[in-house]
Amino acid sequence: MAGGLKEVRERIKSVVNTQQITKAMKMVSAAKLRKAQGAIVQMRPYADRLNRMLSNILSNLDGGATTSFGKERTVNNVLVVIITSNRGLCGAFNTNICKEAIALIDEKYGRQRRDGKVSVMFVGKKGYDYFRRRFRDFNYISEHIPVYDNPAYENVSLVSRAQMDAFSNGQYDAVEIVYGRFKNAATQIPTAEQWLPVPKMEKDPSQKRADYIFEPDQQQLLENLVPSILQLSFHKTLLDTQASEHGARMTAMDKATENAEELLKELRINYNKARQEAITTELGEIVGGAAALEG
Repeated sequence: MAGGLKEVRERIKSVVNTQQITKAMKMVSAAKLRKAQGAIVQMRPYADRLNRMLSNILSNLDGGATTSFGKERTVNNVLVVIITSNRGLCGAFNTNICKEAIALIDEKYGRQRRDGKVSVMFVGKKGYDYFRRRFRDFNYISEHIPVYDNPAYENVSLVSRAQMDAFSNGQYDAVEIVYGRFKNAATQIPTAEQWLPVPKMEKDPSQKRADYIFEPDQQQLLENLVPSILQLSFHKTLLDTQASEHGARMTAMDKATENAEELLKELRINYNKARQEAITTELGEIVGGAAALEG
């Protein structure tokens, strides 16, 4: 019985140590979440409004004004950019993003996948690890692009600019981005968005046609404005994913802390029961020994 008590004590100590770690990780994630949430909350309305304006402009171009980033063509070669975190311990966050990417490819680009013309690029290590263990029929651009932990605009813009050039040069006919859209600390939504070509707004006959006044002219505006908006949109998806990661990890560590507390309660009850049984057994042996001596 003494050996059993020692084993339970060691397990209680192990669970207590684990609980301390999960509490610390929750606090760290909460601090990082406040910063990341502030960044995406400030950027999202600005980026979303610019994207709507860009789609509207490309849907209502006049004359010979055009941009290669809005040109639709037969989709033969596809690039899917998958943005995940570099670290785990955040529940099913990264797995859900990867599953969303697979669902997108199978539903929208099944023919291209069968022809071996789907390329995948990873921003964040966990997405690469997930795909490499499971799939061999994709063209992997690299292991992963190391900008996730340093999402400064000047770093991310180099990545987005390279993919924009690849689309303009005809290397890819479509570029999709799959990432985690941040809603709140408890909710992160795996999201797939078409990045290139820029989706045009669906025309509604009941609405009036947008009438923009361009200064200096449409073509010059497109050449300068469109790349900037696309780079900003790409940057937003990365910030969204970072905020989602910290929210998912904070939630996961909070749940792990609660589970550890429940386990501790059960272990302590078992320990007390075992201790009482040991004491009762010892008392029985003492009483039995005393009775034997008297007899």
